Amino acid sequence: MISFIDDRKINAILAKAGSASASAASAIIDKALGLKGLAPEEAAVLLQCDSPAVVGKLFKAARRIKETIYGKRLVIFAPLYVTNICVNNCLYCGFRCTNKLLERKRLSLEEIKEEVTILERQGHKRILLEAGEDPKGDINYLEKAIKTIYATKYKNGEIRRLNVNAPAMSVKDFKRLKKSKIGTYQLFQETYHRGTYEKMHLSGPKSDYLYHLFAMHRAQEAGIDDVGIGVLFGLHDYRFEVLALLYHALELEKQFGVGPHTISVPRIEPAVNSPLTVKPPAPVSDNDFKKLVAILRLAVPYTGLILSTRESAKMRNEVIGLGISQISAGSSTVPGGYKKSLKKSSAGGQFSISDNRTLAEVIHDISKLGYSPSFCTACYRLGRVGADFMDMAKPGLIKNFCLPNSLLTFKEYLLDYGNEKAKKLGKAVIKAHLKDIPSSAIRKQTIGKLKTIEQGQRDLYF
Repeated sequence: MISFIDDRKINAILAKAGSASASAASAIIDKALGLKGLAPEEAAVLLQCDSPAVVGKLFKAARRIKETIYGKRLVIFAPLYVTNICVNNCLYCGFRCTNKLLERKRLSLEEIKEEVTILERQGHKRILLEAGEDPKGDINYLEKAIKTIYATKYKNGEIRRLNVNAPAMSVKDFKRLKKSKIGTYQLFQETYHRGTYEKMHLSGPKSDYLYHLFAMHRAQEAGIDDVGIGVLFGLHDYRFEVLALLYHALELEKQFGVGPHTISVPRIEPAVNSPLTVKPPAPVSDNDFKKLVAILRLAVPYTGLILSTRESAKMRNEVIGLGISQISAGSSTVPGGYKKSLKKSSAGGQFSISDNRTLAEVIHDISKLGYSPSFCTACYRLGRVGADFMDMAKPGLIKNFCLPNSLLTFKEYLLDYGNEKAKKLGKAVIKAHLKDIPSSAIRKQTIGKLKTIEQGQRDLYF
């Protein structure tokens, strides 16, 4: 098995890009506005350019590209950790098997139901199931957990789409996961630099660099339409990692006709009894973090970018304007944490949470910033996935669905979970964003569907 990540090639590209002029970087940004993406060599020039004028132009371009494709909608989800038992020994992770201070827990199906009910009572419609590499938390357990999550209802609350972040699997097990009706399968390489990877992953199945690297190949061979990749920024030079992410995206598009549905951009946060997380090997500054997010938006314009609660509320409010399309809210990284109200604690968690706002607080803040909160799951349920999704996104048609659906799901949220203050703000947000729907016909239909929701109907979408 030959890796599609070539360390020497990536380093050579970065070295050459270091001599590029600011005007060359500016021209690359102009080109990116055509929504055709960037080659790794072009992204490298932007990564190596520190001109304040160019970086300012980069940020404006990232915002423009994101809003051109998706509008100002921002998809919201919650992670659900079902087990923190793990046989891997990864130095950056609180779940690592050698961490004797961690309280281990694998949720029963009844406990999963309780956690989901709490999330539904808050208004969540989308969940990301998270699991450590637990021998008893295998595909059999995951199948039962997924079935339980979908079957759990509370009043108007229901989980309409479940994404999964679980250990690398065989094609056989990925086929079973596909049959469970998941949305996107996520798995992060953590670091694409092989030498660093081997230093970070001391033992366990995850220590096999190539098996982990080719997990998305097996997932797509098994028929999973949408996959999500990412790295843990702080383990190796972020510029190397960004280019490696692009090479991974190009590899998937070459082999399967479609790149990753999402890319996640977590930075290392402290974890219990994990000294490496306190002093990361390659820390990423706030300015560099903003820059890498913006560059990814230009490089892969139609790919969703996910931002977690690892970042502070202040940083998240700043970064979402640079191309982020999905955020978690009201998160807990502790199995059973929603019931125990441990959101502000890292005890039993994978990492520390920096943004402790509730879902309601997040929705209020992003609404004030001019975004439309979205719980939309329409594309998954209508089969607009994989290559079909990209066929809609690239001609600019997806905005005719994303923005209206965000307004419809936001209206549901306001009626079922919002207080009077939220409803007043939400009404203004919906009114403002209705004007941004490109198609007058769909705008008119959206207004009609909003009235139908006010009359008690739910789950309307385009």
